[in-house]
Amino acid sequence: MDRSWFRRERLYFFLVLSLLLPGRGSTFTINCTGFGQNGKYMTALDSVFERKAFRPAINFSIPTIVNISFTVSAILDVDEQLQLFSSFLWLEMVWDNPFISWNPEECEGISKISVATKNLWLPDIFITEFMDVDKTPKGLKAFISNEGRIRYKKPMKVVSICNLNIFYFPFDQQNCTLTFSSFLYTVEYISLGMENEVWEIAHTSQDIIQTHGEWELLGINKATPKKSVGTNLYDQIIFYVAIRRRPKFYIMNLLVPSSFLVTIDAFSFYLPAGSKDRAPFKITLLLGYNVFLLMMNDLLPASGTPLISVYFALCLSLMVLSLLETIFISYLLDLAITQPPPMPRWLHFLLLHCTSPRTCCPAVPQKRNTGLDHLPGMKEPMELAGKLPGPRETKLNGCPGSTRAQQEDKAQKQHLVSLWVQFSHMMDTLLFCLYLIFLATSIVTVIILWNT
Repeated sequence: MDRSWFRRERLYFFLVLSLLLPGRGSTFTINCTGFGQNGKYMTALDSVFERKAFRPAINFSIPTIVNISFTVSAILDVDEQLQLFSSFLWLEMVWDNPFISWNPEECEGISKISVATKNLWLPDIFITEFMDVDKTPKGLKAFISNEGRIRYKKPMKVVSICNLNIFYFPFDQQNCTLTFSSFLYTVEYISLGMENEVWEIAHTSQDIIQTHGEWELLGINKATPKKSVGTNLYDQIIFYVAIRRRPKFYIMNLLVPSSFLVTIDAFSFYLPAGSKDRAPFKITLLLGYNVFLLMMNDLLPASGTPLISVYFALCLSLMVLSLLETIFISYLLDLAITQPPPMPRWLHFLLLHCTSPRTCCPAVPQKRNTGLDHLPGMKEPMELAGKLPGPRETKLNGCPGSTRAQQEDKAQKQHLVSLWVQFSHMMDTLLFCLYLIFLATSIVTVIILWNT
């Protein structure tokens, strides 16, 4: 068994040595007959491998066809600020060496051998978008078939530049490009082709991808335009790698807490308009929302203005508007108790129009005492009118004119108070409806973006 292994190792060495030796004719045909008895160590190995500096071609006017394929085994990172896409690839390049051929039947059935890549000519294929130092491991090997086909595979950590559009964050999809081209050889010397179909590359990558983090691979497409640099024309293959962000993490940590705080602020409108607890409650919610935004700031993209930032700005604006409306209503009701100002005609007309049952404006409660229970010292206008003095009481008082005028002033004041209270209820209703519309629109938008 040891002797058989030793003979096979000697045969490998003989094949590697014979593949690159110059011979007669256009190809090198290796004769393995009698290899156990006639095999000898030859000192010309170094001079043989010097042929790697030349492109393997019998006729240099015929370009060498290099077929490319790759597999995405991991999506490592997507940097929105630096616009970088990091992935891990297994790159495969296949080309033919016309000087290599042997008969496997004469070589103990050997149809494929491995050779160190440092002893072979390698096509200078690179990725145009590559933005890092190539850290490919040294000492890799390539397989050579008996027909002269060389298959070279190497692992690559690719940090490539990518035009990222984060407007729909966290429901965004990105389309990054990987352009394979030759650095030195033009189309007259190297022609690029596909070793596998692009759908096979996509399916294989989706099956073996090892990371299940923030991003998932949607698909891969390709294009084969020529690249013109001055008077030179280069062959290239552009792969479009489509990826999509998994939004569940951001929904649970950003959208859901924000929606809860806005919903609580919306239900605070059920507190009485003149309640002393309403404004402090809204201030507490506003401070809590600002603390939430500060804590979640690290989860948002550092560059650009995504749609979710607009959503947070609208939520904050609504909460500030709600607080300002509460402060204004509290001031208005307090002023109405002490010295109610006259209501402008246009505002009175708008209030009557919106409180009419025939209109589509938000309805204001029609009970006279609505919103007045919490106002100290306030009485209903009808109650005040019912206590107006009669003729006999007027004579007893001795000043009928002044007493009636006072009662009329009180009734008019109470009517103004009632109008301002109705106006405060109308503002609360309108702002509450605005909250509901905003929340419904936000939920529908999230559902549509998530499903599409």
